[in-house]
Order: sequence, then structure tokens, then C-alpha cells
Amino acid sequence: MKTNYPAVIVCAIVYWLLGALWYDVLFTKQWNSYVTFTPEQVAKFGPIWPYVVTLALNLVIAFVLAQVCIWRNANTAGRGGAVGILLWIGFVGPITYTTYMYEMRPKGLFAIDQFYPLVGLFVMGTILGAWKKKAA
Repeated sequence: MKTNYPAVIVCAIVYWLLGALWYDVLFTKQWNSYVTFTPEQVAKFGPIWPYVVTLALNLVIAFVLAQVCIWRNANTAGRGGAVGILLWIGFVGPITYTTYMYEMRPKGLFAIDQFYPLVGLFVMGTILGAWKKKAA
């Protein structure tokens, strides 16, 4: 099975849009209550740079998830979604929770920041598993 590059690109864009929805609509007030940035810190990044970098990193995530789906023969929406959840449970969740615990960050911040990749990996895995390439 070969990498489905159009699906990888769509997954990266969907994950990027999910991040906008997650942080700018669903959890803005809660997230801002945990995290404060000075105007100087915000200005350091510039208005566009974080979005460009995030989209590029989302392409990496989607590509790697596509490879894992290929290796696991996750060729249905359910199998792809399960792979995404399994990766979060096995890697993302434990690694980031350990960091949050030692840094004594609030559990609410962990929930907002880390359930986003849980949902994102599930959605991307579902797309990758469901998307059937047309025969050439």
C-alpha cells in the first residue's frame, strides 16, 4: 500500500482547522485563564509565523500517521481512528502528562491542550483509513 498524499494534505488542513476551532472558539476563555502571554511575547512570533509552522508540523504528523496506518493495515475509518487513539494513549498522553505533572501545570490545561491531539489523531486516522485511492 502506498502513501495517499492527498489524504495526508487534507488531514493536515483538517487538524489545523480543528486547532483553530478548539482554541479560538471552544476553549478560548478556559485556555486563556491558564496561560498568559505579554504583548511582547506575542509580538516576537509575528502574526503569521506560528500558523505556517503549525501547518508544516501537521503535515509531518499526518504523514507519519499515514505510515502507521499502512503498517497496521488500517484501511477502514474505524481502524484508522483506532490507530490514532492508540498512538495518543501510548505516546502523546503519557509523555505530556508526565511533563505537566512535574511542571505542576493545572489538569484543566492538560485536558485542553492534550485532548486536542487526541481528537485530531482520531479524526486524521479516520480520514486516512476511510479514504480509498482511485485505481490508476
